[in-house]
Order: sequence, then structure tokens, then C-alpha cells
Amino acid sequence: MTMTNRKRSSSNGRLHMRRTTRGQTPEFSCFPGCIFFSTAADSRRDKRDKLNVEDFIIDGKKGETVVKHAGSVNGEQIVVQNCEDCNIYVFDHIATVSVDDCVNCNIFLGPIKSSVFVRDCKQCRLVVACQQFRTRDCFQIDTFLLCGTQPIIESSSRMKFACYRYAYEQLDSQFKKAGLSVYNNNWSNIHDFTPVPGEDANFSFLPLDAKVEDFVPVPQGEELETMKISVSEELSFVPQTWGKRRKPSHESCLVVFFNDGGSSDRAAKFLHMMRSQHPQCVLIQSKEVSMEPDNSRRVFASDSYANAVLQGPVIGLEMNGEGSVAICQAVVLDLMKGTTGLVFSSQSPQSAEEQIEAFYNFADMQMGI
Repeated sequence: MTMTNRKRSSSNGRLHMRRTTRGQTPEFSCFPGCIFFSTAADSRRDKRDKLNVEDFIIDGKKGETVVKHAGSVNGEQIVVQNCEDCNIYVFDHIATVSVDDCVNCNIFLGPIKSSVFVRDCKQCRLVVACQQFRTRDCFQIDTFLLCGTQPIIESSSRMKFACYRYAYEQLDSQFKKAGLSVYNNNWSNIHDFTPVPGEDANFSFLPLDAKVEDFVPVPQGEELETMKISVSEELSFVPQTWGKRRKPSHESCLVVFFNDGGSSDRAAKFLHMMRSQHPQCVLIQSKEVSMEPDNSRRVFASDSYANAVLQGPVIGLEMNGEGSVAICQAVVLDLMKGTTGLVFSSQSPQSAEEQIEAFYNFADMQMGI
């Protein structure tokens, strides 16, 4: 089977790939002055020149299980193409990923520093954490997603999404190497470039009780057992957000953790306490964003946090549920006993509504969403 030649264009020295016949190694080319996996650091070029391109291409597999372990990719680019009925797992951080012409595949991709492009695929299941996510000419793709920007689908239909849910021992360090924040997840904020007027939307959300293992099976093996892989909601490295689904309650509360070196751990502990003690309250959305004093005054209607925002990015959580304002205040008070950190929690449902709108509008503008 001969695939249509299609060259990825670029004006910034990125890799080009020309698709070829099934089983043939893709042709790579770059602009003058660039190399495969281009980098400005001369100290890394010798290392990259020694890389075997074929180690980063998964091509023409059928009915196979392919596993790439931590350290085998180490921030390089991955190409997946022409695969059918496969289980593919990449347990490492990655630069960019392209997935082309795959059918009925289950794919797990480790944290991706830049973009994931999924093209000409059908009936696949994905678990992906990335900065940018885009599909084109796809059909029936189910994705458990963390995306730092707005996910985009184009000429694609029957696409379903859910919040990323996965954990294993190396995932924390891999997220850091990829520059991803677990609190910046726009998995449900889908933009469809090609909606069809008068017809159902080309995308929807997976059910709340959807289980990752029913879509992308957890791989088995002695070496994999040492990774301590988990797909449970309680142990997920990425907080589970409600997203754009209809909120369970009319009452929400804004909780903001100010950076003091321990704010991320404190936010995670807060979410654990809320989940275990008050499961009726759900996390709607979260953002980690830098603020200036003027921004804090507009969001919090107070000068009290102007200096605190200068210490680094803040983490904002929208909790939703009946009585969520009083519940969040009580949990924050319990959490902060004996500590010196600073946390903001809305004082009333009325003020919370205004603060949530102000905070997330600011965050989305800062992140270009």
C-alpha cells in the first residue's frame, strides 16, 4: 500500500517528514543549518548525530505490543505510523509526536513538551499529556487528555475526550522535563475547525465513570511492574477536573495557593482532603499562572495579595458543590494549621462567582486560550 506523499512544512528549522510506502523508513529533511531533532546547543549535537532514527519510529506494526521504557526516548521526537491492532506505550518524555494512518490502536504517550498531531487515524484510544493537541481527518478517537492549550480537531468526527488519568513512578520527573503543569489542563475546551451546521457536534465527553484500562490496557511484564503503574482516579498524577460538563451545583468556590516553594504539594493535599472528606464537591477547573500585583487587585479586590503573587506562579482551583464555600474554608483552615503559607478562599458564593470569572479570564488571556 502506497501512502500519499505529504511533507510537513515549517519555517523554524523543524523536522520534515515525507511519508512513504508501508514498511519503508520515512524520509527526513531539514532546512539548511538544521539537523534531525534540531537544537541550538552545540554540546548536544554530537550526541544527536549518533542517534539511530529508526529507534524513534514505530512503523507498520500489526497486532503487536510495543513498549519504550524511561530513558529510551529522552526528549526526542516520536513518529507512529501505519500501525493496526497494536498496543503502543512510550513511558518517557518526548519532544513532539505525530501519529498517522493508524487503525484500532491503543496508545499511551509520556509527557510531550510540544505538540501531538494525530492524522488519518480511526478507532484508536489514546492517553496523552502535551502542550498542544490536534487531529485531522480522524474518526472515532477516544482520548484521555492533558493539554496546556486549547485542543483542536479538524475534519474529524465521533471524537470523545476525558481528563488524563495515569500514574507511575517516573511521571513526576518526566512532566517537569517536558515543562508541563498538572494544573493547566484544557482537555474539555475543544475547538472544532470544521463543525457541520445543523448536525451533532463532532466531539463529546466520555462518561464520568469511564475507566482508562477499558480503553488503553495497562501493560504487563516484570519490568513494568517496578513502575507501579496506576490508572485509578484517586492516584492519578493529574487532578481530575470536571471540565465543560454541566456543573453539579450553582455554588462554587475559588481557592488560590500562593507560591512559597510548597504550594503545589499543598494544593495536591487540599484536593486529596476534599476528595476523601467531601466527595460531593468536585474540581471544575484549575490553572497555574503568574500574576502581577495589579492583576491580583482586580481578581481579589484587595491589596493583601499584591506582594504574594511576586513570589511565583499561583495555583487556582474552582471547587463546586452545595456548601462548597464553607467546606473549602474549613478544609483550608485545617490544612494550614502550623504552617506559614498563604492561601485564598472565597468568603461567599456571590463573591466567589465574580472571583472565579476574573481569575480564569485572566489566566486564559495569559495563556492565549
